[in-house]
Amino acid sequence: VQLVESGGGLVQPGGSLRLSCAASGFTFSNSALSWARQAPGKGLEWLSVIYSDGTTQYAGSMKRRFTISRDNAKNTVYLQMNSLKPEDTAVYYCLVGETRGQGTQVTVSS
Repeated sequence: VQLVESGGGLVQPGGSLRLSCAASGFTFSNSALSWARQAPGKGLEWLSVIYSDGTTQYAGSMKRRFTISRDNAKNTVYLQMNSLKPEDTAVYYCLVGETRGQGTQVTVSS
C-alpha cells in the first residue's frame, strides 16, 4: 500500500487549497479513504471519509469548509479546503485503514 499526498503549501487566511492523494497497492475503488491532520504538538485529528459508493462523512466542524472526493479512474482522493484559518495549520494525511502516507504540510498565515 502506498499513499502519496500533495498540494499543501502556504496560504493566507480565507484562502483555499486542494490536497490530492495518489494511491496504489490495493483495490482503490473498493476502499474507504480518509483524511486526517496533525497540528504541531497535537494528536491525529480525523477529518473526513469517503466510502466506495461515494458516501461521505465529516468531523462536525469541517463539513462547511472541507469537501472530500475521489476519482477511481486515477486512484486519487482529494480534499478541497476553503476559508482556511490559521488553526488549520497542520500536516495532512490520507489514510486507508490504519495506513497513512507521508503527509503534506499546510500552513495558513498572513
